[in-house]
Amino acid sequence: MSDAAQPTAAEVRAAAEAVKTALDRHLAAVERRSGEDDPDVYEAFNQLAAAAEAYDELLYDRYDEVTPFEIPGADDSLPPYTGPEEPNALSVLIRRDYAVAQPQRLRAQAQRIEAADEDSADEGVSGTVHGALGILFGEFEPDEIASRHKEFGLEEGDSTLWVVAAEEPAEPGEWLEAPFEQVDPQRVVCRFDVSAVFDDDLGEDDEDDDGHPALDGDEDGDEDLEPLDADR
Repeated sequence: MSDAAQPTAAEVRAAAEAVKTALDRHLAAVERRSGEDDPDVYEAFNQLAAAAEAYDELLYDRYDEVTPFEIPGADDSLPPYTGPEEPNALSVLIRRDYAVAQPQRLRAQAQRIEAADEDSADEGVSGTVHGALGILFGEFEPDEIASRHKEFGLEEGDSTLWVVAAEEPAEPGEWLEAPFEQVDPQRVVCRFDVSAVFDDDLGEDDEDDDGHPALDGDEDGDEDLEPLDADR
């Protein structure tokens, strides 16, 4: 970076003062918090994170120095909640990704379902992966497929669950044409992500003081349940 583009010493000092002010505001909000999900605490947390990030960037640009702060990224946290304080309705949005690891096993399972359905008018559909998936998801609930995915030749990928608050329940059929459009992140009450990347981030921290694997409540150790609002 050229000298002309560098922030001034006064700008760095002002950013440091902004961090101090944000720290005081955050502590004050925590001291008077009204509950676990107090919106004032959440807002103060976000302001502190933004101030610390700005200071860290200016400090590096001016002095080639860094802070010990770990600044949460925008993609790792939810925006401040602005939905109703007492929601009268909610929507649960779920995405689960799978890889078709064993197409033969998938088709075999679909063929068994197809053979047991005497009323089926579409014989032979199970012969393709596309058709087999349609049979499988038409026969079993998504939660059952998730718990038995290996039986069906599937391999789990990432998944996410969002709980979104609403003032009133939607009218029947209102959102069926575009069910996942226009979701307001500021109405998300909580969000939970499952991904193997959480284990990758843990690395050697998975071992306790005796060198044994740390227990996280997941028997196979492949995934962790991560509430994104737990950053604060």
